[in-house]
Amino acid sequence: MGDKKVVLILLLAFFSCSAWAQKADAILGSWANSNGQDHILIYKRGDKFFGKLDWIKVPNDENGKPKTDKNNPDPALRSRPDLGLELLKDFTFDGDNVYSGGTVYDPKNGKTYNCKMTLDGNTLTIRGYIGISLFGRSVTWTRVK
Repeated sequence: MGDKKVVLILLLAFFSCSAWAQKADAILGSWANSNGQDHILIYKRGDKFFGKLDWIKVPNDENGKPKTDKNNPDPALRSRPDLGLELLKDFTFDGDNVYSGGTVYDPKNGKTYNCKMTLDGNTLTIRGYIGISLFGRSVTWTRVK
């Protein structure tokens, strides 16, 4: 193979990887949950995607103290604040605007579910499930501008 062909192949591979990474990173940013009461910041660590609670409409409980993860099954974690709580963990980009292989934690009931996310412009469908995706529940989040 000539030097020009090798360079061309390497350039095409580089730009393909770049385009893939840009498409994968489209999910990054802040998202409002379905009732608008919380914002979740989706960020990247290595090649995986995570999400943490970064805004709460009502951040304090009835006693004026910051809300905590009171429903966590681990008693040692029940005093950690809700604000900053990592809800989404370990997602990978599968292509076609789908992120899978991760989990979603629901602080309202203290349970963690398998999860996949599908990005469609400024909406993100979060599907939490046990076992297979057929048996689950979906919610839609919207991008915070």
